[in-house]
Amino acid sequence: MRVVRSAGSAHERLTDVVAAAVEVAAEAGEAGTYTGDMARTLTAVVGKVGARIAVEAEMRGFTGGWQEAVAHIGAGRPEPGGARVVHIRPEGDG
Repeated sequence: MRVVRSAGSAHERLTDVVAAAVEVAAEAGEAGTYTGDMARTLTAVVGKVGARIAVEAEMRGFTGGWQEAVAHIGAGRPEPGGARVVHIRPEGDG
């Protein structure tokens, strides 16, 4: 079961990921095993997870906005046959 999260939750998720990466880096530093390769790896992990969180948040925002717009016009769910085609003519084509 997938839990729907808010934009605030996306921020919290990213904060948790960064905090975990910093914790790992600190532990490695204390142990004397922190290297440039580890820094690049942790940076890549935070970047990839952050990108996924951002995409998920954008999709939820788009979906929520779409549902709100459809509800506003009074349609429960748009039907393909109910689509309206608007032809745009270049200026001067009267």
